[in-house]
Amino acid sequence: MEKTTINESKLIELAIEARQASYSPYSNFMVGAAILTESGKVYTGCNIENAAYTPTNCAERTAFFKAVSERERKFKSIAIVGGSKDGLLDFCAPCGVCRQVMMEFCDYDNFKIILGKSKDEYKVYTLKDLLPMGFGPENLSD
Repeated sequence: MEKTTINESKLIELAIEARQASYSPYSNFMVGAAILTESGKVYTGCNIENAAYTPTNCAERTAFFKAVSERERKFKSIAIVGGSKDGLLDFCAPCGVCRQVMMEFCDYDNFKIILGKSKDEYKVYTLKDLLPMGFGPENLSD
């Protein structure tokens, strides 16, 4: 966890660093994520695989769950990096389950999802871009 003013490139660097902790012996696909909270803190996560597959946890959810367990509930952006163990990164979009977790905690129109190949090569989307017609807490309120 780090508290600072942070730009997209720095968030990608932190995601690349988090990727090194990946436990991915089955897919050999290592993913790292770094999420920036509204309060300026950064939480990181990596993917953690399991032989039974279903208990596997994505890097994005690892970062979210770490932050939520520390009472964070508002988020500005997340950087995601992924690729094979050979070190080559490619644009790595969040899975549907991770997008749904984002829908629970993030501003649908303004939350930024940064997909990075390097700190200088990345694409930025909003949650609305990647989850059109998303279903979230607002759909359950009166």
